[in-house]
Amino acid sequence: MQDSLRELQRLLNTEIPITRHFHLTVGAYNERMLRLDAPLAENVNHAGTAFGGSLSALLTLAGWSMLWFMLQEYGLQGEIIIQDSTCRYLAPVTKDFSAYCYRPSNEQLGRFEKMLRTHRKGRLELMADIREGDIQAVSFAGRYVVRLF
Repeated sequence: MQDSLRELQRLLNTEIPITRHFHLTVGAYNERMLRLDAPLAENVNHAGTAFGGSLSALLTLAGWSMLWFMLQEYGLQGEIIIQDSTCRYLAPVTKDFSAYCYRPSNEQLGRFEKMLRTHRKGRLELMADIREGDIQAVSFAGRYVVRLF
């Protein structure tokens, strides 16, 4: 698993260069979620809290990264594109922060994999959030499209 985390970190840094400016790091991945981390210092706004654009970008990248892992598990390669998304900013983020993208249900994943294998493309909606302690600071829903190579 550590090799996959390092490979994703390398991929994000080289293929999506803005991630270097956020100082984004790939934190963890397991059967329930994926975590990306970023420091407040490099993502701060004029009010001393996390910049909304950084929060949105980290959440979008968490979904992208979750799909990258799923394609690895399926033994497939493809282009991952965000189709649309919604962020709700519920509370200020005042510390280093992490975006958590949650793995969809097995039923949703089964339909998604079937679409990919049958039509060479598929859509999947992912949910993610950023928490400050026990409080959900930002919620995210994003629909992604994958086109296989």
